[in-house]
Amino acid sequence: MKTYCILIFCLFSACFPAQNTEAAVATVINREMKERQIPGLQIAVVQNGKIILKKAFGTANIQDRIPVTDTTVFPINSCTKVFTAVAIMQLAEEGKLNLSSPLSQYLDDLPEKWQQVTVEQVMTHISGFPEILQLLDPITGTNLKTEKEIWEALTKLPMSFKTGEQFSYNQTNYYLLGKIIEKLSGQPFDVFFKKRQFEPVGMKSTVFGDSRDVIAHFAPTYRYTTMLNGQKLNEPKLINDYHLFPEFTRTSAGLNTTAEELAAWIIALQKGKLLKNPESLQRMWSPIRFNNGTPTNWSPGWGLTKFRAEHKAVGMSGGGRSAFLVYPDDNLSVIVLTNLGGGMPEDFLEELAGIYIPGIVKADPITFLRIQLKKKGFNKAIDVVNAEKKIHPEFKPNESELNDWAYRLMSRNQIQEAFEIFKLNTYLFPGSWNAYDSYGEVLLKMGKKKEAADMYKKSIQLNPDNENGKNMLKQLL
Repeated sequence: MKTYCILIFCLFSACFPAQNTEAAVATVINREMKERQIPGLQIAVVQNGKIILKKAFGTANIQDRIPVTDTTVFPINSCTKVFTAVAIMQLAEEGKLNLSSPLSQYLDDLPEKWQQVTVEQVMTHISGFPEILQLLDPITGTNLKTEKEIWEALTKLPMSFKTGEQFSYNQTNYYLLGKIIEKLSGQPFDVFFKKRQFEPVGMKSTVFGDSRDVIAHFAPTYRYTTMLNGQKLNEPKLINDYHLFPEFTRTSAGLNTTAEELAAWIIALQKGKLLKNPESLQRMWSPIRFNNGTPTNWSPGWGLTKFRAEHKAVGMSGGGRSAFLVYPDDNLSVIVLTNLGGGMPEDFLEELAGIYIPGIVKADPITFLRIQLKKKGFNKAIDVVNAEKKIHPEFKPNESELNDWAYRLMSRNQIQEAFEIFKLNTYLFPGSWNAYDSYGEVLLKMGKKKEAADMYKKSIQLNPDNENGKNMLKQLL
């Protein structure tokens, strides 16, 4: 293991001299911006409690050719959830809330099946609640009805699954957490966030809002589409990404900020300025478990997590355009904000972190694979993993991380690359129904209907309750 870490260090050192880490960062950023066609980007790096790098790249506003600066404000979408988690932990520290207590202790008029779900289960998306997004406009994401009307409709929907049995990323959870914050603090949640988090940190540019709000120094978001007005385009087209978040849902995805202010917030959080007790931070950065004792990939409010023996990392991603990771044991944090929906900066965060601490690349199999497959080709995925396992038997990519990576590739229309990663996942995890279900999806996208049907059949054999697989088979057979 030590030999390998030295090798990785030498590889980085050969390409990027130790005294010029900023050039190394710029090399990675410029490469990723070119490959992903990201118009504009901000990065901030925190090490040992100080911001050691903040840099702006590219264009914030394409229409008017306005460059990104350190003060450009980006939407961070679901990264908002970590602020909501801290607000909940602040109330817990005041004795107003217990994460293990049921929601019914804090909210009235809940459906019977919702009442015993704990706050922590809500924070980690294992509640089983129906998704509030299905009651919002499917195109704009905004509400066509009042909050009261939406709430009444939401509470009549059935549970998606038994609480604690599955994971399902769900905006209803953070809508409810917002209601708890307002009830226990006696303030609108945006006021509570401002007084308890933004003002103590000096986050003057951080505000709630969406595409309807007038926000100073705001970078509009763009995305590439292959469908427009019902027509399939010959090549992806860059369009404005108009995102709307009704005010009452903004505890899940409504914040806008800069990389520098997010970095300052992380520093304040780690230095005890936002949470007084180290135990609060520890609990917020520890995985919750399913009913059977298996740990989830989420900690309360933090979803971009890597609970590993070395170089543990916690963070969050939002909207496929913003992401950050905190390495508590390494005193390092990396933040990347972009203005491209689907830019997926979470893909290269660990490579950036590895410039400062080379061992991080080895600690994260997905980052290691990304680097290797870029050189050798994605069709060599299984060979690369097998070769690495011979050298380091403990090398084992995580199933859900491989699955997420493949879906991100597919969302960028990198279908062949996604195919190879889904295929790798079934090779590594032949007992996983979800791996076969996902593999079937990419095969279908490639027009391989028979092979897709075979994968869905295999998925159903492994999990007879796989409703998605059953529905897909009905369409294919």
